[in-house]
Amino acid sequence: MEVLKIATAGSVDDGKSTLIGRLLYDTKSLTTDKIEAIEKSSKQKGYDYLDFSLATDGLVAEREQGITIDVAHIYFSTAKKSYIIADTPGHVEYTRNMVTGASTSQVSIILIDARKGVIEQTYRHFFINNLLRVKEVIVAINKMDLVDYSEEVFNKIKADFQALNAKSTFQEQRVSYIPLSAINGGNVVDKSVNMAWYEGQTVLEHLEALEPADVYEKGKTRFPVQTVIRPKTEEYHDFRGYAGKLYGNNIKVGDAVTVLPSLTESVVTKIHFFDKQFDEASVGSSITLELENDINVTRGDMIVKSSELPKVEKDINTTVCWMDSKKLVAGSKYFVQHNTNRVLAKIDSVKNVIATDFSGTKEASQLAINEIGEVNIKLSKAIYFDAYNDNKSNGAFVLIDAATNTTAGVGFIN
Repeated sequence: MEVLKIATAGSVDDGKSTLIGRLLYDTKSLTTDKIEAIEKSSKQKGYDYLDFSLATDGLVAEREQGITIDVAHIYFSTAKKSYIIADTPGHVEYTRNMVTGASTSQVSIILIDARKGVIEQTYRHFFINNLLRVKEVIVAINKMDLVDYSEEVFNKIKADFQALNAKSTFQEQRVSYIPLSAINGGNVVDKSVNMAWYEGQTVLEHLEALEPADVYEKGKTRFPVQTVIRPKTEEYHDFRGYAGKLYGNNIKVGDAVTVLPSLTESVVTKIHFFDKQFDEASVGSSITLELENDINVTRGDMIVKSSELPKVEKDINTTVCWMDSKKLVAGSKYFVQHNTNRVLAKIDSVKNVIATDFSGTKEASQLAINEIGEVNIKLSKAIYFDAYNDNKSNGAFVLIDAATNTTAGVGFIN
């Protein structure tokens, strides 16, 4: 079954957790004891409605304050798809959490309170989705019940967001607008009788209708090797396979390939998916490749089509979202984890801090926690990469503190 990864974003109290809870409730994805707990808690708090945010806010502090702090991953399925939702916090001090949640998502739902309209946080959330090249964005204008389900209010917010969208540099991004009342379930799974003027899809209908081509990136074929499979059994005595996940584009039997960094050339002879063989594997598949000749391939190597070689360099210009309380400064050393390859790196320079409201950059020599900026990095050995805008999987990396093993930042190669 196809799996769709979704990130939610929105300011405090815009109703992200309530929207997800309503999705779970209306698709009958909540267990009986969870529903009973929600009913009991809502009654104890004196609510005359079910507080669906309790279905996602797991931390005690989240329940007490009615806000989201950590990134929660929620899983549910319908007859058509399986879904993984990253419920991300809305506070500016949790920008790193928003980046984390959106980094692996194919769809983003940006919530806007119909009473407040487009605000500073909306700019930040849309900026992050642009930075991370999320192809499908749903602008969910929530709490329409508190503005008398006004079509005029919806159109005003839609026009304001379209003006923001005009600043986007990501031309492939598709933005859709849905008015809803998460707390009452209007236009979440079922159509709202109070918004008959809206003729579009509900949130779930929109998600169900998305095709893989709508959300998956298309680029050059990249296959980072995770492990070499050598069973050495009687049945598979001479078997040598290279396992990993396929990114960018398809690969098929007969394709001429090059192994990096050795630049050794070969041809794909077999493609295994568990206990089956296929002539072609599609992007996103976890597969094992067999090559024509026995060559030296190890974990951290990358198999690419010989006609689609990536860049191979030791100096990279990047955009980094900093996640550590210790500031990022020139001269500091980290490990760069790029796919399955880990390389020692030195921060050459921090050039600027990028404003997340599309207002530009300001010169800086360091990055503090939650800041995003342009950073030049020198590597101890060359890596084989693409610009993030050309190939997300091969243009992203993680910075790891060599002393503490902390994930200190996430970066995107320019």
